[in-house]
Amino acid sequence: MSENHRIAEEIIAAVGGKENISSVAHCATRLRIMVDDKEKINQAEVEKIDKVKGAFYNSGQYQVILGTGTVNRIFEEVEKMGIDSASKSEQSKEAAKSGNAFQRGIRTFGDVFVPIIPVLVATGLFMGLRGLLTQEQVLGLFGLTPADISENFLLFTQILTDTAFIFLPALVAWSTFRVFGGTPIIGLVLGLMLVSPALPNAWGVATGAEPLYFFGFVPVVGYQGAVLPAFIAGILGAKFERAVRKRVPEALDLIVTPFVTLLVMIIASLFIIGPIFHAVEEYILQGTLFVLGLPLGLGGLLIGGLNQIIVVTGVHHIFNMLEIQLLEKLGYNPYNAIVTAAVAAQGGAALAVGMKTKSIKLKALALPSALSAFLGITEPAIFGVNLRYVKPFIMGLIGGAVGGFAASIFGLKATGMSITVIPGTLLYLNEQIFLYILVNLIAIGTAFVLTWMFGFTDKKLQEVE
Repeated sequence: MSENHRIAEEIIAAVGGKENISSVAHCATRLRIMVDDKEKINQAEVEKIDKVKGAFYNSGQYQVILGTGTVNRIFEEVEKMGIDSASKSEQSKEAAKSGNAFQRGIRTFGDVFVPIIPVLVATGLFMGLRGLLTQEQVLGLFGLTPADISENFLLFTQILTDTAFIFLPALVAWSTFRVFGGTPIIGLVLGLMLVSPALPNAWGVATGAEPLYFFGFVPVVGYQGAVLPAFIAGILGAKFERAVRKRVPEALDLIVTPFVTLLVMIIASLFIIGPIFHAVEEYILQGTLFVLGLPLGLGGLLIGGLNQIIVVTGVHHIFNMLEIQLLEKLGYNPYNAIVTAAVAAQGGAALAVGMKTKSIKLKALALPSALSAFLGITEPAIFGVNLRYVKPFIMGLIGGAVGGFAASIFGLKATGMSITVIPGTLLYLNEQIFLYILVNLIAIGTAFVLTWMFGFTDKKLQEVE
């Protein structure tokens, strides 16, 4: 019997056996188990299993943190045991039936925006790469100056960096239709209509161009880079499409349903949804900028200190929209560096635990968890180490606050979103790299020292065990 097969058997036994499991799926780091009765889960036994970095019940699923790569191998062994597997999206639909209205709403919000994030990450990396290649110092290494860069090359980089934001409403409407049970291609076309070249460009209107006025008072513009109008249009559009489909004879469905859905929704989107929710979006942005712009680095201190608490609650996906707005409106993302400090600090706290403890098992858990945090994934460090012993988590929060304060004072501006700490360096290649590294070292160092001095001893290990 292989080690991974043994671990899979132990996990299944600890969650109540095969008869207590509806289905099993996995994401990048966690085994996600749908259980019939969560009271049958033996939390203490699960946490003692080799390679398990933590476990918790959330979003209707029992989630066992195993780490990148390891989770795939354990999942394969679970499948061999004859337990039903499900895709993550299928399981999410089942899990969405549990929890209160707020939790379900946040999960749905995450389901809409998470699939869009990879292209925005790529766009941010393109921005960082362009910033690096157009730096005067870098060009000087090749005997060039900014004047030597061809217009065609700049045009090519513009295609890489601008396309995702120009057509962002199409991506949002597509994903929203998908999540709310509509036809994704109808959502995609509706989103494309919101950025049609026939409409005044939103960025042109922002710099003085005139919008179109219907009925003499309704301003109509393109919604390039807009998030909330496309999101609301996607929700209402998907529900409207389903309502139309129920009332249309099957023989006419292919023609009538898309026609009626797009006609009604583009009228509603341009004349009602767009103007109202674009204004709401602007208020949200201004509120975000107010917090980020609090004097003396206070905004960074607050966000850096509270961010990982929000991660624990599982509602952090709601901030995806804010980061998208910052990038679209400002061209940079000051939120990322602050969040990076919060992530790095939890890694620093886990590193201190791993280096200070004499327990071989805890070292084997804490040190890889710290590395995972330094690669931008904090769940193993938080749930496997820091939150289990409480004080390391608190010291990590303090480290995040101090690092966030430094990021705010230094005025760091990421070119993208969603990648942090070591991978996040790619978002700061435009002459900010040394300050970015310094912020990470401040966060890690603060959390490490505080945890080493006040946050952990092996006596705490004995208490928890």
